[in-house]
Amino acid sequence: MKKIMLLGYGAMAQAVIERLPEQVSVGWIVAREHHHAAIRARFGDATLPLLDPQACAETPDLVLECASQQAVAEFGEQILRRGWHLALISTGALADGALESRLRRAGGRLTLLAGAVAGIDGLAAAKEGGLQRVTYRSRKSPASWRGSYAEQLIALDAVREATVFFEGSAREAARLFPANANVAATVALGGIGLDETRVQLMVDPATRQNTHTLHVEGMFGEFHLELSGQPLASNPKTSTLAALSAVRACRELVQR
Repeated sequence: MKKIMLLGYGAMAQAVIERLPEQVSVGWIVAREHHHAAIRARFGDATLPLLDPQACAETPDLVLECASQQAVAEFGEQILRRGWHLALISTGALADGALESRLRRAGGRLTLLAGAVAGIDGLAAAKEGGLQRVTYRSRKSPASWRGSYAEQLIALDAVREATVFFEGSAREAARLFPANANVAATVALGGIGLDETRVQLMVDPATRQNTHTLHVEGMFGEFHLELSGQPLASNPKTSTLAALSAVRACRELVQR
């Protein structure tokens, strides 16, 4: 039996818990104190709620971040310094160059999960031959952009057709839209970098899906990939596929 630690107990973490392989158990959940009673009620003594990973006296087989960029900044370095394996969903945290540098130097093992997009393996292969252009576009419903910086750029309730409201680098997108643009960071980190990867963010009142489009050009040729995924019912900012990529990371623990 493999034992993991979860960072977070929100919609993403709940979706992962519901789908965990039988050979994987949740030993610890790092969450805000108001979640602790619910964690104890659900898991009993099998899972220990924590405010800080440092309070864990054992070594998890995997620490799975399902929380936020803020959680990566707060806990990532200390987790890696203990020599643990940390897998990130909130890859946009690495848009902070200083934080990325600290995490890369901390030790342990850092894994960036593919999240809600496919084709990262092809992107990494293309990088070996020289990438020239990478463009990523995210198209989501108005509900998916509510509560974000998008509300300062466009009147979401007034949109009648698919509209681009942001164009810039992946670094800018990850910083301005921490709950929506982790895929942009994942694509950038797997390809030509956060500053060179171009990002377009769209709102589409006609869709209920989160659509990710990736266009890549280089010495290898070019490819165009589009994936339309269902958002989590409890959090429309997050794609179900992102939770499934975290589940896959847990399954790989028992397949080694």
